[in-house]
Amino acid sequence: MEIENSAELKELAASLVAFGKINGAEEIEVSIVDGYEFSVDVRLGKIENLVEAGSRYLGLRILKDKKTAFATSSDLSRETLQSLVKNAIKRSSFASQDEFSGLPAPSSRKINISSLRLFDPEISTLDSEKKISLAMETEKIALEDKRITNSHGASFQTNEIKSVLANSNGFLEEYDQTYFGLSVGLQAGDTDSRVEGSWSSSKIHFNELERPEEVAKKAVERTVRQLNPRKIRTQNVPMIFEPLMTSWILGFLFACVSGVSIYQKTSFLVDKLEERISNSSVTVIDDGLMPRMLGTRPFDAEGVPCQKTRVVRRGILKNYLCNTYAARKLKLKSTGNSSGTGVSPNNFYLEPGSSSPEDIISSLDKGLILTRTLGHGLNPVTGDISRGAFGLWVENGEIAYPVSEITISGNLGEILNSIELIGNDIDFLSPISGPTIKVGELTVAGQ
Repeated sequence: MEIENSAELKELAASLVAFGKINGAEEIEVSIVDGYEFSVDVRLGKIENLVEAGSRYLGLRILKDKKTAFATSSDLSRETLQSLVKNAIKRSSFASQDEFSGLPAPSSRKINISSLRLFDPEISTLDSEKKISLAMETEKIALEDKRITNSHGASFQTNEIKSVLANSNGFLEEYDQTYFGLSVGLQAGDTDSRVEGSWSSSKIHFNELERPEEVAKKAVERTVRQLNPRKIRTQNVPMIFEPLMTSWILGFLFACVSGVSIYQKTSFLVDKLEERISNSSVTVIDDGLMPRMLGTRPFDAEGVPCQKTRVVRRGILKNYLCNTYAARKLKLKSTGNSSGTGVSPNNFYLEPGSSSPEDIISSLDKGLILTRTLGHGLNPVTGDISRGAFGLWVENGEIAYPVSEITISGNLGEILNSIELIGNDIDFLSPISGPTIKVGELTVAGQ
């Protein structure tokens, strides 16, 4: 399906902005999302779930006397929406005044949306039969490995979305984007020693998506490597984070550099701008303008142009990531990270180093490769970490055996300061991503 009526949606958004101003709104923002999704879940060769649907959604933000009201609707008839605007203007009078509320100031910076390559026209060539066959084939290939004893199922998903944003400061823009995802989850081992693993690939462009055989192979490898795990005694050891685990720890860092966490004082990085928070090998970037990437967008949910922001530069905390509200509270500038009332990452990543994953593993005399964590145990106020984990034990630079029933504990600040090696294998599997890293020492609690 091709998203249609682009001009019509832009005209609708612009007309509602004008209608809101005429009816007493001092500031008004209108966002419209027009989407079409397909998803299929298969298990043991049979379809378990199939969704193919289009949807439209409109969101309003009304401001009057520094008071804000929100409204949403999936009914885009003009009469309904005009009534929605009028009611929101009335409701705003019941809200509390907030001096920091309001739309962002107009920006003179223009983003070349087409250069971001967010829409893949090949999506129109994939029919439902082809999409279903991709999921079926992925699971079939994985189950051909005799070490795999069961399947959690395979999934294939596509999305195409048109986003339109208009506000009373003269902003009126739109962009289209596509998404493709393929995944499979597996089990290996018998009833008493069952292990689980999975792999997924997500991309903006279909030709960059991993093929069924690649997804299946990685899922099998990640599952069977956990067979026959051992327990280890409690000890402090060096630790290697696989890319997915680096992404996990970076997700925690993102929560701690979010402008919302900073003004709410729920982060251990409050008042730490221009201070050293890690060793000099660490540079962390948020970049919303990387072509063809999952976290890329020309502007954020408020219409602020996205940008490349150095969050940590050679160990020094340079920026918090802010929407307009957080920026005003902190007397900073928006970094183009608004997700509405909150803050979200664009492409938030640890700059890769020069070491190969193989070299990093061979450098480890004794320690743990962290492969998966579970539970909660993250405290942004202190940076403390304590989570159940799975991993691979390394001795003399080689993987010796899998490890289970352990808990890892440490502190994000200490981890950032004790990164010894950074890999060259960053993969941008998600909007938050990083390469393999080696950390000096963490506590592994076992027997």
